[in-house]
Amino acid sequence: MSGQTITSTPDVLTQQDGSAKVPTKYVKLNVGGSLFYTTLGTLTKRADSMLRAMFSGRMDVLTDSDGWVLIDRSGKHFGRILNYLRDGTIPMPDRKTELKELVTEAKFYCLQELTREVEEELKKKGDGVEPRCRVTLVTSPQEERMLITKTDKPVIKLVCSRYNNKYSYTSQSDDNILKNVELFDKLSLRFNGRILFIKDIISSDEICCWSFYGNGKKITEVCCTSIVYATERKQTKVEFPEARIYEDTLNILLFEGRNELLAIDHELFKLDKKIRERPIIKDDVSDAE
Repeated sequence: MSGQTITSTPDVLTQQDGSAKVPTKYVKLNVGGSLFYTTLGTLTKRADSMLRAMFSGRMDVLTDSDGWVLIDRSGKHFGRILNYLRDGTIPMPDRKTELKELVTEAKFYCLQELTREVEEELKKKGDGVEPRCRVTLVTSPQEERMLITKTDKPVIKLVCSRYNNKYSYTSQSDDNILKNVELFDKLSLRFNGRILFIKDIISSDEICCWSFYGNGKKITEVCCTSIVYATERKQTKVEFPEARIYEDTLNILLFEGRNELLAIDHELFKLDKKIRERPIIKDDVSDAE
């Protein structure tokens, strides 16, 4: 692509008093590989903007051999920039990352009002990190049953409550409780969207127990708690069977999409049954002979 630097001299309509009206010339823009058509009137609408300086003759602009004006910026949000120049307002992106990208572009093009509006929208989003996944906390047995039976995903439930203990803990139990919780959080991030993760905060029977469900039924569980005797008194021991938990997690993935497969199998079974039950016509018999 050959390029040349030219000085922009927009075509404008003038009023009787000599003041410039809205420029009428169309401009072809190549912004980081994205192509846009707009008018000089739109580009020069904001008095202090970078685009007005570029296309009012005060700055040189780079064009290619086909007349496309080259702007060395990302074109991802340039459509929003143009709509803001046209209408004075735009719908804001939902994600914080896109808002940060948009405010960077608004600052580059010296659009002060748009910059303030996007920064205000960023303040509404807060300083918190956007969650990568969500873990459901169940507060009643009815809610738990509903979640497990209604979802089409495998389910992993963790019961973890130090308050259900009647005895003192062994020396490694506190560390192992924390390790179980940390592993649950890691798995929920790794398999987000494929497995439904539930934390049970209401159970009064278990201290630390993993349960694995598929098709609404419990497949297996890993209980990490046992009672041991030490110096003639009972103590609660919490273990961290990491390998077993990983193995059961991978096994439960076998139930991923099982409902869809069952539905397909059911349709195939009905079709096969319909074919088998079809009456045999005499012509078919003679042809077979």
